Amino acid sequence: MRMRTLLTSLATVVAVTGGLALTAPAASGSTAVGNTTHAVAAPLADPTVAPGGNFDLGVWQLQEPIGSPGSPTTISSSRLQGANGFQDSYFYTDTRDGAMTFWAPEKGVTTPNSNYARSELREMNRSGSAADWSLSGTHTMKATLRVVSVTSNVCVGQIHLGSGGTSTKPLLELYYRSSGDIVLGTENSPSGGQTLHTVGNVSVGKTWSYTIGVSGGNTINLTVNGSTTHYAIPSSFNAYKQYFKAGSYNQSSSDSTTKGARVAFYGLTVAHS
Repeated sequence: MRMRTLLTSLATVVAVTGGLALTAPAASGSTAVGNTTHAVAAPLADPTVAPGGNFDLGVWQLQEPIGSPGSPTTISSSRLQGANGFQDSYFYTDTRDGAMTFWAPEKGVTTPNSNYARSELREMNRSGSAADWSLSGTHTMKATLRVVSVTSNVCVGQIHLGSGGTSTKPLLELYYRSSGDIVLGTENSPSGGQTLHTVGNVSVGKTWSYTIGVSGGNTINLTVNGSTTHYAIPSSFNAYKQYFKAGSYNQSSSDSTTKGARVAFYGLTVAHS
């Protein structure tokens, strides 16, 4: 009964603050980030429920590496929510530790503008409409995660361009490579071209954390395991609105359905102010 009470209390905190959270596996307490509370506690995740039973998935939509060519399957926020919410072999709760887990094989259905498969969350509004926020203000996404397996390279977090033009590029992508290197890719312009910045190294299977965000309309802020760096946003992006993405966006392809990238999340929050 005590475990269920603690989980209920955590769910209440997340609902009130408008964030998304799952407790990290090895700490206790809580921290306030802007107008969102990021709960961090001893293991409280229930490994017997769907991800929606441990996470507030009311601000996310899921894209999976299945469906018809050029049109991957998407799962709405309403289907993801709750202990009996959606899960399958590409998106599920790890029964050992309660982690929200994403699996993206080398071979899978892709979007028209990508050659790579993904099992990935796309930020939504509570109303069910697609998130599409201005660069002005402060916007952050925080995650605690581990890459369980990766063939070559996987994107675990993005800020992606929304409305405002014709570009389908991201503003930035955060990659994890099989070498353990964590690399930030910042887009040079909406037309393309990416500059890579190595920002850390963590062994495969080890837990780490990141915060990605923008502030002041012109600055990217990145923190990896407590180390923070900043990058200027080119003015060519000013016309575009943005949204967050997180999960396993595999960056290699082959004919294999058994090789790929598996990523487990223990914490994930978004905040806007």
